[in-house]
Amino acid sequence: MTRASRHNARKRFGQHFLHDPHVIQRIIDAFQPRPGDRIVEIGPGRGALTGRLLAAAGRLDVIELDRDLVAALPDQFAGQGEITVHSSDALRFDFAELAGQTGRLRIIGNLPYNISTPLIFHCLDHAAVIEDMVFMLQREVVERMTAAAGSRAYGRLSVMVQFACEVEQLFTVGPGAFQPPPAVESAIVRLVPRTAPPCELTSQAALDEVVRHAFAQRRKTLRNTLRELLSADTIADQGIDPGQRAEQLDLSAFATLANTLAASRSR
Repeated sequence: MTRASRHNARKRFGQHFLHDPHVIQRIIDAFQPRPGDRIVEIGPGRGALTGRLLAAAGRLDVIELDRDLVAALPDQFAGQGEITVHSSDALRFDFAELAGQTGRLRIIGNLPYNISTPLIFHCLDHAAVIEDMVFMLQREVVERMTAAAGSRAYGRLSVMVQFACEVEQLFTVGPGAFQPPPAVESAIVRLVPRTAPPCELTSQAALDEVVRHAFAQRRKTLRNTLRELLSADTIADQGIDPGQRAEQLDLSAFATLANTLAASRSR
């Protein structure tokens, strides 16, 4: 038994170690690692996925915050391929720098629930250097990522992820697949960064600003949430009812408002 396999989960890191071989195989089948792929695993933990990824690709970068696991992983996979362990917080990791050394990245991970949303946004900031991503997340987070306009789950995460990526929920995973079992169900999601936005967008920064303001107070209408950015008359001039709430707007409507904001600032 290796040091990593004996490692006890630490609550402060949000650790829940995957151990179900059936689930592990389904994730590998969904990700389809290939020889020569530049794969990055976030939070390898005890290495449930790590060995299979390394065997398929021959080389693997892993990002791990827990120093005990950082020390244990190289020995655990010695002789199985080229593994580079980055002792780092994934929220601060520079994926662009790594891609500059190795080429576009494929990212996979069982993400800690307590940092999953900010980590998704961090990855979206590096979408230009990422080929695809397969993540295990809390089921509720995946449902928010894939939600359509008009649903209760639809929010800032939905809009920003869907602008940046093609999103697909693959399957759900019960608590029993982990040690210790989490209190919630999990789900596997695939994200493939888009080569172009799904509708015309002139400013990513303007979109970020509009979406952040629009969903800051979900119960309020656009007239109120966007008043610091766009007047009600300006919103109406774009064919959008300022009496609507943010959750009622589709991606095209958000792009229209962002383009209008960007144009107003370029005059």
